Amino acid sequence: MEIGISTFLEATPDPVTGAAVNHAERLRNALEEIVLADKVGLDVYGIGEHHRADYAGTAPAVVLAAAAGMTKRIRLTSAVTVLSSDDPVRVYQAFSTLDGLSNGRAEIMAGRGSFIESFPLFGYSLDDYEELFHEKLDLLLTIRDNEKVTWQGKHRPAIKNLGIYPRSVQTPLPVWIASGGSPESVARAGALGLPLALAIIGGMPERFAPLVELYKRSAERAGLDPGKLPIATHSHGFIADTTEQAAELFFPSTQAQMNVIGRERGWPPYTREAFDAARSLQGALYVGDPEYVAQKILLLHKNLGVSRFFLHINVGTMPHKDVLHAIELLGTKVAPLVRKELSQH
Repeated sequence: MEIGISTFLEATPDPVTGAAVNHAERLRNALEEIVLADKVGLDVYGIGEHHRADYAGTAPAVVLAAAAGMTKRIRLTSAVTVLSSDDPVRVYQAFSTLDGLSNGRAEIMAGRGSFIESFPLFGYSLDDYEELFHEKLDLLLTIRDNEKVTWQGKHRPAIKNLGIYPRSVQTPLPVWIASGGSPESVARAGALGLPLALAIIGGMPERFAPLVELYKRSAERAGLDPGKLPIATHSHGFIADTTEQAAELFFPSTQAQMNVIGRERGWPPYTREAFDAARSLQGALYVGDPEYVAQKILLLHKNLGVSRFFLHINVGTMPHKDVLHAIELLGTKVAPLVRKELSQH
């Protein structure tokens, strides 16, 4: 089972000190995180694309490319690329360039994204939300699988027998489908034979089991072996030396950012009671000491059969030293516990 980190490169004011973190500082901190994650043996580091003031991750491929030459084995992925509002040609070129720089460690995680700022920014209408993703995914996969491309769609000028370069080191360049739980997205990923990443940020992770089954059935109907298709999950969490420390460090920033997003979306205020319930053994928050977080990951593997787990460590801004310590614990304590247990079964 692969274990890694995902982040949106949050740049919100620290809810405890009030200190602001500017985008440049957050970007530099991210490079330290990736280098450490590689050093402690984590498998993957993912950066989500967002176009708003409270995140610095507008160009994940650029940040990951900066880390490529500073790392040796860790895989480098978007988490996610908002494909609906981007140009698949440029997406492929950016990540094939990253693939070359990292000698075959790049991945694309394609999704619609959980925010909508990129649509007006790049001149797209939300009325075309579904159609844009379907069309652009088709083009991205066509580019990935063909050096010379002929393609025509509704929302982008046609391409007539043109070469798209550089070509990736990996053949094919991995493209994952990311979903927040849409059955249509899950079924599409299975039918296309693409790896699936599920964002599980609320409720009980075991409730996603029917979606995993749908994914596998869709792959089988397409004549594919679902046993060969990776499944990942992405969940919020934090690790410290004790469970109490982890909870006290993680709650303030999580509450602050969830309330910002909640006010935008009409959610009720995020409470400590909700936080504590979510970090229970069956909940969606992976907050605790290394042994407890490992126990929760093993339960997730038992219930969903996932082959990759992303821990989204920062929901809002936290002290950089605490984040680095959490990454160190994930790589040196949690991952070995999980791998040892799974190797015995």
